[in-house]
Amino acid sequence: MDELDLIRRRAETVGFAPAEHLAPARERLLAAARGERRHRPRRWFWLAGASVGLAAAITAVVALTPADQVGVGAGVAHADPVKVLTAAANTALKEPAKPPRPDQFLYVKTEYAIPPNREVWLSVDGTRDSLIGSFKQGGCRNGKAPMYGTNDPRAEGKLEDCTPKSVYRTDLPTTADAMLAYLYAKEADRDGRATYIGKAVYTLASEQVLQPASYAALFEAAARVPGLTALDHVTDGAGRPGVGIRFPVSPGSPKAQAIVLVFDATTYQFLGTTDSAETVKAYVDEVGQRP
Repeated sequence: MDELDLIRRRAETVGFAPAEHLAPARERLLAAARGERRHRPRRWFWLAGASVGLAAAITAVVALTPADQVGVGAGVAHADPVKVLTAAANTALKEPAKPPRPDQFLYVKTEYAIPPNREVWLSVDGTRDSLIGSFKQGGCRNGKAPMYGTNDPRAEGKLEDCTPKSVYRTDLPTTADAMLAYLYAKEADRDGRATYIGKAVYTLASEQVLQPASYAALFEAAARVPGLTALDHVTDGAGRPGVGIRFPVSPGSPKAQAIVLVFDATTYQFLGTTDSAETVKAYVDEVGQRP
């Protein structure tokens, strides 16, 4: 490996220091080159050997600033939103598909930064009565579903027309292009489109189950949304640390609130948002059962 390859690999791994840190780093580098002795800085290192001298010098300018001063997250150096979402897609693609039985329920526990938390038991094939918190939701059988929790006591238990909806989604796109088209078509009539796309991504990734290829396509499609920002050192609704991807708010949508999706900074597994965290997600055999 020649010195230029070493420099390039080092820069890609560590990332570039912010501009405000370059000047003092450069002064320290020049002082060292002149043989001046200064106090030993914390968490710096120098590569030894004449063959890597140039690489060491340039690496010092790239990454000499201590990590705790430049906001480097665990496993992420100056996180880039496209790289994070691409890594999340690769992680999702490696997950094995776990088809449930049609008669099972998807149990999801979501923790919020501001309680109360949420538990749901959702019918896998949509034909059985589900439970969302303390509210029962009628299953769709033979094109009819009972109504529960209505404002009109006379309507309680009466049947209404329906179409069963499965929480195990096999109908979603499996390529980034098709998924992006799906997301934009779904949100095309709204202002602040990027923000709503972010919320649509969260909705698809939370209280339902996608095929691994669809999960991967979802995060790859999200990476193509313009104006994304990566945020180091964020936490999800349960306080778990990670890297955040912030979807921009349109200037013409003053009421829209930005959503920040949170991923594990090492594995890039999807965790939730800065307000919520999906802490348990599993199949169970009946409503009320917990894994």
